[in-house]
Amino acid sequence: MNKTQEPAPQPINLRDYEQSAKERMTAMAFGYYASGAKDEITVAANQQAYNEIFLRYRVLRGVGTRDTATTVLGQDVALPILVAPCAFNRLAHPLGELATARGAKAAGTIYVMSTMSNISMEDVAKDSHGARWFQLYIYKDRGVTKSLVERAEAAGYTALVLTVDAPLLGHREADVRNHFHLPDGLIAANLRDPKLGEIPQVAGASGIAEYFANLLDDNLTWRDVEWLRSLTRLPIVIKGIDRGDDAQHAIDTGAAAIICSNHGGRQLDTARPTIHALPEVIDAVDGRVEVMVDGGVRRGTDVLKALAFGARAVLLGRPVLWGLAVDGEAGVRRVLKLLHAEFDQAMGLCGCRNVGEITRDLIA
Repeated sequence: MNKTQEPAPQPINLRDYEQSAKERMTAMAFGYYASGAKDEITVAANQQAYNEIFLRYRVLRGVGTRDTATTVLGQDVALPILVAPCAFNRLAHPLGELATARGAKAAGTIYVMSTMSNISMEDVAKDSHGARWFQLYIYKDRGVTKSLVERAEAAGYTALVLTVDAPLLGHREADVRNHFHLPDGLIAANLRDPKLGEIPQVAGASGIAEYFANLLDDNLTWRDVEWLRSLTRLPIVIKGIDRGDDAQHAIDTGAAAIICSNHGGRQLDTARPTIHALPEVIDAVDGRVEVMVDGGVRRGTDVLKALAFGARAVLLGRPVLWGLAVDGEAGVRRVLKLLHAEFDQAMGLCGCRNVGEITRDLIA
């Protein structure tokens, strides 16, 4: 076989998947997924911060048998890695959120579906019977939010993930340059509501950004979280917490869990990396609710470090999209499998036989 006939090498880590996805996707679609706010300082810092944390590993701990399983809000998962809510999955693959949900189920973990999906929550629920949570915002039109909550309950989603770090939409310059729009045939399936109007294809620099900015309520307070709590019996997970005092507010309003998150660096540039914010949030919560973290996880050691600080699990966003773009459901499964294997290895090399043995004294 000559060089031109050789198959492309299979990605062997999450960064390989990113490069392979970039080669397959349009610049507009890849830019939408990869970009962050302004100078993208926080996007880079989320990853770099993990690299600057070192481990104090244990030895001679009898790690021949290891167990990576845990529970999150009472749900059994095979690994402490959940699939984060990411918008518009059909930009990466024709099956979009269907393939992502299937991949999460095959990996034995929870899929968190974005409100801004190309396939409706009901269609995903019919197709995939894995564990599912639904992410949402509180919109200016409270009736839209109430309708989304009722639909999620009816479709069998077992938790609501309220994103609170977007009173305004972050300015993502890649989307402006690329005139980001949804290609023909793609829609925001969960928001097909006459009261919201049609999503524009292209308007000015970024019509979609303007459309969503007009939906968001920039005057929200913790009272609005209490209002949401009054609508449902589902546990509410507050996503977007960066500080200990806000973690306390979340608990006071009835949150069942917290996700320490800066929206993947897509909202406020120069917000501190989430792994730096995590210890403050963990200490403030003091075990009263479960805490998760997202942003910048690319290696199994990153997962271990987050758990060592006290996180129950991490959420993985962009790398799942890279796997989806490269090979659909199989790509999602393999991204999660690679990270799972790295995490399992990191546990063993740190002298941990199960997730309960991952403690803060492992952090140098």
